[in-house]
Amino acid sequence: MPILEQSDPAAVRRYTDFVAGSRWGNLMQDRGWAYVKKGWIGEQVYLEQEGRITAALSIIFAPAVAGRTLAYAPRGPVCDPYDTQTIAALLREAVPVLKKHRAFLLRFDPETPYDDTLIDAYRKMGLRCRARNCGMHDQIQPRFNMFLPLQGKTLEELMPSFGEKTRYNIRLATRRGITTRWAGAEALETFFRIYLETCERDGIGHRPLDYFQRMLEAYGPEHCRLCLAEYEGEPLAAAIALHYGRKVFYIYGASSNEKRNLMPAYAMQAEMIRWACSLGAEFYDFGGVYSLSKENGLYRFKEGFCHSVGVTELAGEFDRVLSPFWYWAFLRGKPLLQKLRARRKR
Repeated sequence: MPILEQSDPAAVRRYTDFVAGSRWGNLMQDRGWAYVKKGWIGEQVYLEQEGRITAALSIIFAPAVAGRTLAYAPRGPVCDPYDTQTIAALLREAVPVLKKHRAFLLRFDPETPYDDTLIDAYRKMGLRCRARNCGMHDQIQPRFNMFLPLQGKTLEELMPSFGEKTRYNIRLATRRGITTRWAGAEALETFFRIYLETCERDGIGHRPLDYFQRMLEAYGPEHCRLCLAEYEGEPLAAAIALHYGRKVFYIYGASSNEKRNLMPAYAMQAEMIRWACSLGAEFYDFGGVYSLSKENGLYRFKEGFCHSVGVTELAGEFDRVLSPFWYWAFLRGKPLLQKLRARRKR
């Protein structure tokens, strides 16, 4: 049965190479993502034909309640999302590991655009679809994303496609003396300090330092790097960029409260896009947005770079319910927990 044997280096390498090389591969379907998510357990299942892997699904299990777990396959499966026969076969292969970890739910959210035809096909498979019937914050991953197609161009060739204000801010940062440089784990504490400053300013929660340490370890210095934007040696902005498969991902970014008028974040993004172009990546992934309003600073910032392509609405989440009672309790209890957390922050 094609369940990945974690202790077999050759099998692990074969699985890793398949996911990284697939047009449907995503860094969250790599085994490394389970390592990043401390406290979650990773399992991988796959299909093969004539000794060759043809589809894969990496599942991470999170403790939920009463010994039950939530099984989540972020941005999976690694196959054509319209190939429902292959997806059904993967779900069957996953049954033993789902039972092993006492999962009450298997959830996956392929990185594919929203399509009513696809939604209908998944419903016919017995899956519960969570897309436009959910609030913007009711899903694990944002349903709206920003992808910048690189099309084999350089940063300079891409610049005309950016919004006018974005182009201006990139040039302004250079004129005012902002410099950028690449760094590794030695700059992680600098990144984390600016990251905490950003979270406090925006009133949002934050990851612990070891979360980012594990990310650098999981994907290695050749793929996962820190970019710093500085003024006269003073770090003003920092971000983590990760090259995986066909993309460079803008994972986390942060900016200081100091000298924001120098536009360091724009210089930093330009440098990361330049790196993506130099690698021959097909896309620069800006990540998700929860608001589509120009009043929202994050959306406005990302839209400036993706001005010519706009936002992509993704298909949403698909649930294979394994225990109706615990699934009902999960859906009912999660909003109550979010309200309690919100009250504590007041």
